[in-house]
Amino acid sequence: MKAYNSFVFKRACTIVSLHVALLVALFGMCLPFLWMVSTSFKTTSEILKFPPTWIPHIFTMQNYVELFKAVDFIHPLYNSLIIAVVSVVLSIIVCSLAAYAFSKFHFTGRDKIFMVLLGTMMVPGVVMQIPTFLLMKSMGLINSYTGIILPGIASVGMIFFFRQFLLTISNDYIEASRIDGASEIKIFWKIILPMMRPALVAQGIFAFTGSWNSFMWPLIIATNDKYYTLPLALTQLEGQNSSNYGLTMAGAILVILPLVVLFMFTQKYFINSMNIGGVKE
Repeated sequence: MKAYNSFVFKRACTIVSLHVALLVALFGMCLPFLWMVSTSFKTTSEILKFPPTWIPHIFTMQNYVELFKAVDFIHPLYNSLIIAVVSVVLSIIVCSLAAYAFSKFHFTGRDKIFMVLLGTMMVPGVVMQIPTFLLMKSMGLINSYTGIILPGIASVGMIFFFRQFLLTISNDYIEASRIDGASEIKIFWKIILPMMRPALVAQGIFAFTGSWNSFMWPLIIATNDKYYTLPLALTQLEGQNSSNYGLTMAGAILVILPLVVLFMFTQKYFINSMNIGGVKE
């Protein structure tokens, strides 16, 4: 009995210690975000005060008011929405079609081509920026939505994710549809895509987040502020000789707020996506 009680006590201590460690880690990850929110509601004098204060002594919305006076956020917001939504839709279409071919069709060199495709994931993205820029320039796509969206449509990671998910779907559905006379496009649209809904939503969320936060490529391809996205618009808040930290923090809050709301409503798909992708052929 003593041995059993000792085991239960040690087990309880282990669980409590694990939860405490997780809470500490969670607090550490949330700390920068909490500091950003707090700073956005402070006056300039309080932001520069030492020692710093977590809770503003004078709660003010002045930083948000001045933000919309300093930067036109409406047009960059429109650009970010258009680019993110179109990128997600095109990426899902292209990558799901490619994954369907690599998982359900048998053709010469299929596996070798797929391995070469996976090998491109080892190439740093920054290495491809100059060749991609020159290609977009030769096509006349500088300062255009197409030039910003086009290079990111085909994602090898998304193709791999979709392929692994499709391997879990039995070929019997496809064979039965072919016997009934359905075309490949109809099979893909009516049967495969509805079955892929969990994977499509999960990857769509990741793709939207990546496109929304993208900074370097829009900075390279968009030399005209007409095509600036929200992350680029934030750079206009930096002065030549000084920085308004309250204004910058307020802008950062407005940029990440849509992503926070998106995560709150779709977090179950993030969790479900962690169980997808480990299937062996």
